[in-house]
Amino acid sequence: MPRTAIVTGGSRGIGAAISIALQKAGYNVAANFAGNDEAASKFTADTGIRTYKWSVADYDACAAGIRQVEADLGPVDILVNNAGITRDAMFHKMTPQQWKEVIDTNLSGVFNMTHPVWSGMRDRKFGRIITISSINGQKGQAGQANYSAAKAGDIGFTKALAQEGARAGITVNVVAPGYIGTEMVRAIDEKVLNERIIPQIPVGRLGEPEEIARCVLFLAADDAGFITGSTITANGGQYIA
Repeated sequence: MPRTAIVTGGSRGIGAAISIALQKAGYNVAANFAGNDEAASKFTADTGIRTYKWSVADYDACAAGIRQVEADLGPVDILVNNAGITRDAMFHKMTPQQWKEVIDTNLSGVFNMTHPVWSGMRDRKFGRIITISSINGQKGQAGQANYSAAKAGDIGFTKALAQEGARAGITVNVVAPGYIGTEMVRAIDEKVLNERIIPQIPVGRLGEPEEIARCVLFLAADDAGFITGSTITANGGQYIA
């Protein structure tokens, strides 16, 4: 029977590429989304992948959403924590609300999604938790104290939880992308992109969402059981951890 995967933020950008790659590899896939109903409907129409709406910042909503996915598709074997937001501001201008929104989604959201699936994975002696962090969680970024803190926290969470899951057959890993050619990144002013961002990337280009999806696909496989607590850094050489 095919394994079941949930991808948060799974109907757009990197998340959509991950959902599609998992589907093509034979997994049952549920793509979570938070707010863009039109994009989610189009994604389902185009791919046949079911979409489910809830906010990862809400623990009870996550637990209820996961129960619905399991009723529809079976027990969750693979969780990809991809959902994330930005609320950028230089720190002296950052508001408590901007801090809280990013931490609640990008860090607490990883707990909120992982905690409800953990016991079932332990009972079944198999699980794959894969969290999408960021180059800016590794090196930091001005104007993103909130985002960098959350994404660095995701890496710490992963290292700790990997030690708890190892004997239960659960691996817990991170993929840390650099600048990827999503709709959001390509919306950056072309001059800024070409003169300030791409020159910092040794391979001389943006990454593609499908390249991150292939990292996830590798970590999700049954054969990846000896890899846990690791961070795959996929940034074109921009930052070497």
